[in-house]
Amino acid sequence: MGSFQQQIFAVIHQIPCGLVTTYGDVAKWAGYPGYARQVGYALSQLPRDTQLPWHRVINAKGEISIQGESLERQKQALRAEGVEVSDTGKISLKRFRWQP
Repeated sequence: MGSFQQQIFAVIHQIPCGLVTTYGDVAKWAGYPGYARQVGYALSQLPRDTQLPWHRVINAKGEISIQGESLERQKQALRAEGVEVSDTGKISLKRFRWQP
């Protein structure tokens, strides 16, 4: 695994239960500002049984970016942590955004 992925995953590992952050914020805090898409790609490659809290990363509009079965998995995981998620996958960044 490359240094980029290690730094991205180190940031994601720190996101507290019950909070979310954006792909862009993860990239910025890992030292790669402007690499939001690459963060999304790295997360899309994770194995299904990963222990990394990937579900706590959403897009800059405060929405879950993925669709289908993965959207439902992410909504369920966030709701289980107390994050309010609309049926369409919208989350209040004002209320639930993590800022280290």
